[in-house]
Amino acid sequence: MLGGRYLKIGLILNLCTTLTLGHILNEDFHETLDLRPLPDGRLLSAFSFTTLLKEAIPRDPETLGSEDETQHYTLFPLALGQVLREYAVTELHMSLNAGKWDYDRWGYPEDPGVGTGAELWAYMGDSSAVSVDARWRGLRNALAGLFCASLGSLDDQRTTSPSLTFRPEGSFPQWTSASNHQLRHATLPSENVCTENLTPFLKLLPCKGLSGIASLLNPHRLFDSDWHGLSVHVRYLRDHGVEVRLNFQAVSDPVRYSVHGKRDWSLSSVFDRTIHSSCRVASSSMIRVARPTEKTAVVSPEPPSKSEDYAIFDLSDTATPLDISMQWQDESKFIYPLASSSSPLTPISVQRTLKGSIQSQGRLSVVITNHLPITIQTSYLETMPWLLQFYLHSLRTYHNGISRDDLVSIVSYTPPVPHLRPTLFQAVLTLPPKGTLHLSMDVMKPFLRYTEHPPDAERGWNLPPAVFVPLISNTTSSSKVASELNVADVDFRRLSRRIYTPVLLVDLATPDFSMPYNVIIMSCTLIALIFGSVFNLLTRKFVVVRVNQDSKPATRSPVPELKN
Repeated sequence: MLGGRYLKIGLILNLCTTLTLGHILNEDFHETLDLRPLPDGRLLSAFSFTTLLKEAIPRDPETLGSEDETQHYTLFPLALGQVLREYAVTELHMSLNAGKWDYDRWGYPEDPGVGTGAELWAYMGDSSAVSVDARWRGLRNALAGLFCASLGSLDDQRTTSPSLTFRPEGSFPQWTSASNHQLRHATLPSENVCTENLTPFLKLLPCKGLSGIASLLNPHRLFDSDWHGLSVHVRYLRDHGVEVRLNFQAVSDPVRYSVHGKRDWSLSSVFDRTIHSSCRVASSSMIRVARPTEKTAVVSPEPPSKSEDYAIFDLSDTATPLDISMQWQDESKFIYPLASSSSPLTPISVQRTLKGSIQSQGRLSVVITNHLPITIQTSYLETMPWLLQFYLHSLRTYHNGISRDDLVSIVSYTPPVPHLRPTLFQAVLTLPPKGTLHLSMDVMKPFLRYTEHPPDAERGWNLPPAVFVPLISNTTSSSKVASELNVADVDFRRLSRRIYTPVLLVDLATPDFSMPYNVIIMSCTLIALIFGSVFNLLTRKFVVVRVNQDSKPATRSPVPELKN
């Protein structure tokens, strides 16, 4: 009797194991951590968690009117997958960042989406059942609830469709309906990233934050770094499937944590944690440490494998607990380099300011410096809320102080509509070698209703960052550039990547918000006086007091006469 029961239990367990392995065979999970020491003594930590749902394709938007097929996910994040299927999203990119990324000192990031605040852009196919705008509205509200962020504020007043800067990173499925895809992009520069965003981020991982590389995501240390941000990327790869990549980046300062003022670091000093176990369902789990140019830098323990640029640790073959460290043996104390002494690590540098001494008008100034000895073309994107309006006829271009209007081409301008549509400005700029291009444009600041001002109205409004994508012609030989510049200073394989400028703070005409409080105080005082007097008259009881007539008044004693 017992043997038959055990046999049934064994068959059930075997069936469950077979089903689970069947699902895992259709899904693939990889996790990596890249640690790169930066020239200014800081450390870049780039976490990447990639899940591939093999042989899957995005949902055809024409099927939104009917019931969708059942999703059976084991490693693929179910909560995110349901959102993608519900709104038929082909490609999705979302980022939440806090701080300012310094391109000149830190170079290109591992994940290009480092704009301050929240950024969301997606490609969705046309549909006769549900429009793209309606699905975009539902998508941002669903992601807002999933990641505990204010993405629901990315309404039509912040949504644009830039065509030059944000190109698809994956493939478009070939549905039978052959629908076209549309882009929707929106930014919210005032949004911050904190622990309530990291918690749902970890829940999307197969091993959560319990094992593997994700166990190093300590919010107490990550949100204490100089710059940090998380991102979610979904794309369709033809002949492979649907890929979801979850990234987290942080720039820490080991010198700040060091007692002796050295830039030596370890996993325990940076994250206050070590790796005690690996994620068993991960097909690969690796930590790559970039090898600096200084020969005195030593990585410990000895890495099992090495490449030209990295020391590689495979968690599946490494004994745990694992605590990787790097020491500069001949360095007694780290001295921060001066900004003027180091050459920029990106091909161009951008400075963007908003000038003007009055609250009704201003001037937008953009200064772009080309550090390479070759001509570069770059796309330029401005997406401003309607409260800042451009005067396109006032656009002026100067190169090294000489007027050069021919350096601006393919200008696309969509004027704003108050309370409905933001400003969209796109252009292609030509940057001559070893020169500085200066663009300026007049802007107007309209008056807002008093109900449209934020609670901290005196602080001002945050404006979204501008986006540049430098492009170098394929016919240009990298050896020509390397002959004049140090190859270590510029990464030629990653030149054509997005560059975000810092956000701007605009000061608008603000009414005197103290007047309503003065009116309230005066009104309350008058009401209190009137109400008190009326209430006193209504509640006081008036009575007649009769004086006793029989009682006589007391007589005064005569005053003695004074005699001399």
